Amino acid sequence: MSYINTEHLAKSLEVLNKSYELIKQCNKDSVEYEIYRNSIIKGFEMTLEQSGKLLRKKLEPFFASKKAVDTLNFKDLFRYANKHSLLDSNSVERWLEYRDNRNNTAHDYGEHFADETLKLIEEFIKDAKRLEEIIKND
Repeated sequence: MSYINTEHLAKSLEVLNKSYELIKQCNKDSVEYEIYRNSIIKGFEMTLEQSGKLLRKKLEPFFASKKAVDTLNFKDLFRYANKHSLLDSNSVERWLEYRDNRNNTAHDYGEHFADETLKLIEEFIKDAKRLEEIIKND
């Protein structure tokens, strides 16, 4: 299996984690809270997309061609990761929930969606870090 560069994902996770730590120190009515919340939402979206792209590369050896992997949608990527024992079924269910949340953020930019995303962030960071390790290790 060839090396997959996860540096950009690792950096995105570092920024996401730092924003999450800082938001916990802010008053919800402050501008700083809004800044960190916006950073978290954008970091969540970017990290989710990067995770899918890198997982696609990790799955390539399990398919007859790169083209076959490229036809998979995001959720199917994670289902195949489970099928090939890269992720357990509980992790996959959480990733599917993260994707559903992301799809909602694309259509609803109110406080409700942001609060829903914030509820997922702590577990998402853990899952994304685990996935980064899985992707970069042979």
